[in-house]
Amino acid sequence: MTNDQSNPKIENPKQKYDLEERTAKHAEAIIDFSRKLPQDNISRPLISQIIRSGTSIGANYSEADEASSKKDFLNKIAIAKKETKETKYWLRIISHALPQCKDEARKLWQETQELNLIFAAIVRSSKKPPNIND
Repeated sequence: MTNDQSNPKIENPKQKYDLEERTAKHAEAIIDFSRKLPQDNISRPLISQIIRSGTSIGANYSEADEASSKKDFLNKIAIAKKETKETKYWLRIISHALPQCKDEARKLWQETQELNLIFAAIVRSSKKPPNIND
């Protein structure tokens, strides 16, 4: 292979991490998961709730990315973090109501937890006073 040929499967390690894309893919996964769930009187409201909270994570992050102030940014990130907590809750309840969906719900729960930890780190680092020695 010559130097001018590139492997499209190898990503540039210096490529900027895109949290907006990750949250959008998470929302798409929540929608796809919800479409597979059997619908009855119990599952319908649960599906509605998880769609709301699961898609709201990315929407709030997108708004944070365009915030007009640091306070507005932190508020939107805090809302996105709260939505991750709510989404984890609904995934747990869906796993109980529809045990046959537990494995896929567990995978979504893990990604939701990772997003929660990312947002928590953003909030923590944004609230730290600037270090004078830096």
